[in-house]
Amino acid sequence: MTERQKQILSAIIEQYAEVAVPVGSSLLAKVFDVSSATIRAEMAELERLDYIRQPHTSAGRIPTDRGYRFYVNNLAAGTEATQPEKRAERALTARVQHGGMPERTIRNAVDTLVELTHNLGLATIGNQLYMSGLSNLFGQPEFVSGQQVQQVARLLDNLEPWLREAAPNEPLSVYIGSENPIGRSAGVSLIISRFRSPFSDHSYIGTLGPTRQSYRGVMALVAHTGKTLEEVL
Repeated sequence: MTERQKQILSAIIEQYAEVAVPVGSSLLAKVFDVSSATIRAEMAELERLDYIRQPHTSAGRIPTDRGYRFYVNNLAAGTEATQPEKRAERALTARVQHGGMPERTIRNAVDTLVELTHNLGLATIGNQLYMSGLSNLFGQPEFVSGQQVQQVARLLDNLEPWLREAAPNEPLSVYIGSENPIGRSAGVSLIISRFRSPFSDHSYIGTLGPTRQSYRGVMALVAHTGKTLEEVL
């Protein structure tokens, strides 16, 4: 993939996250100051590589799970956080530091993640899974299909035992769309951070949202939450 194709893929992902409609060549032509024909040629190659797809004729393009994975894997490590990201991290730290008992602290952290990411928030507390923000998740335009909602519900029903069995060992794990072990066709991404707590050395906190989301900000916030909880607890 060329450098320009990488930039176009990133632009499609970030624009689609904001507006939830397929991204067309005319918009990208303005962003990159090239002709629409040039953009269409680059998009055709990205589509051939299965990084983007055209949901229906005459529409713009949307990312595939493969495209999201490439984007997530290539997010620049150590990039300076934006001012909104810094404010979100400070707000979360304040809520966690004044949470009180461990269970209350973890619940506060989940509730704050819900407010800041507009995703569903979740955490393991002992052998239980605490969740908040279901209305956020099912209020997204992706989940108008009853079949998709059933897939999400199936994932949530089986998430706690799966976490216990699989015990992901990375400080931050991202499962995009079909990568999810359960509910593969639900069109969601699970972003979780492992941390040590009084309940377990393998406690988890994170978010579940549509594959169409602002990965950089959410990943940074989930990682910050896990690190802060480990320090406070």
